[in-house]
Amino acid sequence: MLRVRTLAAVTAAAASGILLLPSQAQAAGSVHLYKIYYDSPGTDNRSNTSLNAEYVQIRNTTAGAVNLRGWTVTDAAGHKYTFGGFTLGAGKIVTVRTGRGTNTAANVYQNRAAYVWNNDKDTATLRKSNGTWVDNCAYNSTRVDYKWC
Repeated sequence: MLRVRTLAAVTAAAASGILLLPSQAQAAGSVHLYKIYYDSPGTDNRSNTSLNAEYVQIRNTTAGAVNLRGWTVTDAAGHKYTFGGFTLGAGKIVTVRTGRGTNTAANVYQNRAAYVWNNDKDTATLRKSNGTWVDNCAYNSTRVDYKWC
C-alpha cells in the first residue's frame, strides 16, 4: 500500500510541475563561469583590498575533480589569467581575484596592480589549456556590481 501511495504522490507532483528534473547539461555537469564581481565596493583606489574585491568565479558541477592547469580566463581587452597547477574539486568553486595573495583551494590571485573587469561592460571567456572554448559570460550594466553567469 505504501508503494502505491508513493507512486501516486510522485505522479501527482510530476503532473503539477512540482517535480523538476535537471536538464541534460545539468545532469552531466560542467566546469563553467559562475559569477563576475566587476565593480569592487567603494572607491577604485587600486589598493590590494579593492583589487581583490573584483573577481570571477568558476564552478565545477561534475562528479569528479578537474585539472585546470593551463586553462585561461580572459576579458574583452585580452587580459589573461592562466591557471598553474590547480585542481578544482567536484562541486567546488574557485575565485580568481585580481590583486595579490596566496593561492588556496578556494582562491587564486592574478597578482595585478590594476583592475581587469570594466565597471560597465565586459566579457569573460574560459578556455581549456589547448585553447578550446568552454564558456563566456558578458555583462552590460552599471546598475549592479556583479553578474551571475
